[in-house]
Amino acid sequence: MARLFSFRPAFTTRGREFHGLRGMAGKPLHPPLTDIPVGAYTLAAAFDVISVLTNGELARDLFRAGTFVLIGGGVVSLLTAATGVADWAGSTPRRTQAWRTVNAHALVMTTVTVLVLVLIALRMTVYADEPATPLLVLVLSVLAATLTAVGGAIGGSLVYDYGFNVETATDSPVWHESETDVMPGDKHAT
Repeated sequence: MARLFSFRPAFTTRGREFHGLRGMAGKPLHPPLTDIPVGAYTLAAAFDVISVLTNGELARDLFRAGTFVLIGGGVVSLLTAATGVADWAGSTPRRTQAWRTVNAHALVMTTVTVLVLVLIALRMTVYADEPATPLLVLVLSVLAATLTAVGGAIGGSLVYDYGFNVETATDSPVWHESETDVMPGDKHAT
């Protein structure tokens, strides 16, 4: 009977070349790190919208929750940006469509990061004691989430349309019927 699950190849480091901040062959660092800021900025906007639509203690709690998730997302976005810069510097041929697309992605996401830092500062100083999300904060929060979606779409095009930093399998044995796992670096099933 054929095995039903294959976990080991996804978690092994054997056979994978290390690329510094870019990650390892077949395991780039930038894409998985993006999930935390994207989720945080989306949640913050949702919390802020609901805060404006409610009142009382719930409105205040949602405003504060939005602040906390923005701080968490902002902290992780610094490492995310560092890995993105490493990808840009280490694997983007200049003056190509891919390079222009990476530049567009970086511009949008840098704008988001600056906007989030402004939001955090406003929330923790000017609006620290507000009973609900103030209108300016709501607008900036929704703008940050919207720009995050735009930047994510551009980043998605890099990976899914251009195959940016994706090591293609071509005619890899992992697509052939077999009960033996192919480990990274292997050329064929053993």
